[in-house]
Amino acid sequence: MTALIALIRKDLILFLSDRRALLINLALPILLATFFGYLFGGSGDSKGGTIDVALVQQDASEIGNKIAAGLKAEPSLQISAMDLAQAQDAVRKGKRKAAIVIPAGFGAAAGAALFGAGPQPEIGLLYDPSQPAVLAMVKGMMTQQVMQVVSADMFNGQAGKDFTDQSLAQLEQQAAGDPERAALRDMLAGVKKYQDREQARPAAADAQGAKGGLSMPFSTRDQALTSGPAEMHYNGYAHAFAGMGVQFVLFMGVDMGIGVLLARRSGIWNRLLAAPLTVTTVLLARALSAAIIAFCLLGVIFLFAIAVFGVQIASLAGFVGVALCFALLTASFGLLIAAFGKTPEAARGIAVFATLIMVMLGGAWVPSFMFPAWVQQVALAVPTRWAIDGFDAMTWRGLGLAAAGPAMAAELGFALLFALLAVWKFRRDQA
Repeated sequence: MTALIALIRKDLILFLSDRRALLINLALPILLATFFGYLFGGSGDSKGGTIDVALVQQDASEIGNKIAAGLKAEPSLQISAMDLAQAQDAVRKGKRKAAIVIPAGFGAAAGAALFGAGPQPEIGLLYDPSQPAVLAMVKGMMTQQVMQVVSADMFNGQAGKDFTDQSLAQLEQQAAGDPERAALRDMLAGVKKYQDREQARPAAADAQGAKGGLSMPFSTRDQALTSGPAEMHYNGYAHAFAGMGVQFVLFMGVDMGIGVLLARRSGIWNRLLAAPLTVTTVLLARALSAAIIAFCLLGVIFLFAIAVFGVQIASLAGFVGVALCFALLTASFGLLIAAFGKTPEAARGIAVFATLIMVMLGGAWVPSFMFPAWVQQVALAVPTRWAIDGFDAMTWRGLGLAAAGPAMAAELGFALLFALLAVWKFRRDQA
């Protein structure tokens, strides 16, 4: 036992004496987690960004001007007026996410198309193919503006009155021999009476917004739900610190494994085994020291998140359990690298690549629901997915100790698998 404690103490002293490693494993995850946490919505009270959109207005009619004014008033859009060539160049170069092109004659054509009396005019939408979600958002806001403006003008505006007069003149000639045309004529006659009455209204009534078009027939009431207390709101920093903490702690485990390979190369490993120490004792000491360092790093990283960004822990016992299990997983991962690595250089490259893949599939960089369905299923076989889900459950999701159980079980299962493979390989090499 004295030898085991001495080996653990040696590893801890060596790690703390390497200021560069300490800086990488503490400062970098905190800085990156802060950045990603801000992108994920911060503490829940940050204002979302606007979408930069170019507007090419080739229709100078009243309808075209009103549509342009409505788009400029959208709080989610940052509209910049451009000609067609400028808009195309801006979208191609990524300076604008999308461009809306209102063609000449759109107002008159849209009014006729509203009642099926003419072909539908087209509004051009240019967009950056790397951001298809922007297209749907811009199209939805544009559709709302066009429907409201065009319907208002057709029922209350001069263009609608002119269209009704023309249609009535045509239907008067056709109504005698066609009952359906007669019914349409009667309907348009009622519309004309409404339009004449609306135009006779005082100007003050128009200023109060009496003449409105079709608008959205519903609104939404957005409510964010977590399992914690009512005062425990979503905090984007919690997920970001979980992801970056897991990533850099795993990098620390890689370094611990590489350290064993360096010890082999320098002959220190053989001198340790020449002493009255078994391979199991040396490996256990290395694993325990790596687990202690990993747990302490996670603790410091999350303490920073709690103190600076208000991250809350729903279940302290559950959080400690997930952190301890992940620390053991990190230690066994380091041993696995040491066992199967032939040289420090080759092992480092492969281990860093494997770590980045695990972290990505675990949902540290982007939420896992954005992956294709088959990738989400594959991610369940990745240990980092369980670790990040466990930290999320214990922080912003507000779940209790029971929710930490599956994550802890999965982490311990992977840790045991990695440790057994590492011990088997070490004993085989020593035989």
